[in-house]
Amino acid sequence: MPSAFQFQCHLILIFLAASKGETRYLEVRDTGEDEPFLLLSEDLKRELSAGQIYRRSLRCIDMLSMEGQFTFTADQPQLHCATFFIGEPEELITIDYDFVNIDCQGDDFLQIFDGWILKGEKFPSSLDHPLTTSQRYVDFCESGNIQRSIRSSQNVAMIFFRIHHPGNGFTVTVKKNTNLFPCNVISQTPSGRFTMVIPHQHRNCSFSIIYPVVIKISDLTLGHLNGLFLKKPSAGCAGVGDFVELLGGAGLDPSKMFPLADLCHSFHGSAQMKIGCDNTVLRMVSSGKHINRVTFEYHQLDLQETELRKENSIEEFCFPSI
Repeated sequence: MPSAFQFQCHLILIFLAASKGETRYLEVRDTGEDEPFLLLSEDLKRELSAGQIYRRSLRCIDMLSMEGQFTFTADQPQLHCATFFIGEPEELITIDYDFVNIDCQGDDFLQIFDGWILKGEKFPSSLDHPLTTSQRYVDFCESGNIQRSIRSSQNVAMIFFRIHHPGNGFTVTVKKNTNLFPCNVISQTPSGRFTMVIPHQHRNCSFSIIYPVVIKISDLTLGHLNGLFLKKPSAGCAGVGDFVELLGGAGLDPSKMFPLADLCHSFHGSAQMKIGCDNTVLRMVSSGKHINRVTFEYHQLDLQETELRKENSIEEFCFPSI
């Protein structure tokens, strides 16, 4: 695809229509007239040599998938702004404050959030993140020079900001770091292949695809210890500490999505499912006692495939949204 990450129009309306909040942990409330995602072409990426730093100005609502230095300067009061950062699945995002000129005493703020939060829903969900929701916010007006470099826990992060006075603003530098064991991921594309490995860690990991998709699991290893497989449970996943679940829904938070299928038996082969929801999530729950691994591929579900869906498709409730 020509762009790295492209929402369907109805998803932009769903996710970027902001909920109204009165706390300091403000969310996106209004996209205004700005196109929410300014995406960079592969041609531009190739033109930038290894020694160059990509630089550009930020808009009130913006999205970035590249490293570089980015500056926002208010030309009028900007009260509900956000920049969304996304990397490849195996990347973490580091955001450094280079320059900040805002009026903290005048109710301006500049916050970095570890993950994405849209319309009251978070990714990763509170169940799958090691920090509490309040700890996931780093407020410049509270931390100042104490914490000028923040690294995300997954391949997405974002900045919230409010600036009242024209001419005020900030500059940040965004860098990518390798994550050897990616856990929570939002896919940049509607198709791809990924292997998730959780090595003896007690954590839950979600892979989110914000499209209706066909997803095919080709390999699943659960309860793997010293080269041996544990005995399979008699029925279902109840009481099993290690399993994979498929979720579907119209929001961002996996904990608020509808469970479609549970997989708690290791297998090598192929299991395919068509999921017509706006957001599809593969979530692995790990007890930390074993090495768990799942390999899957996915591609965007088109209208013809929904018409030809067969017995292994999910319930009808997901398909009307396409």
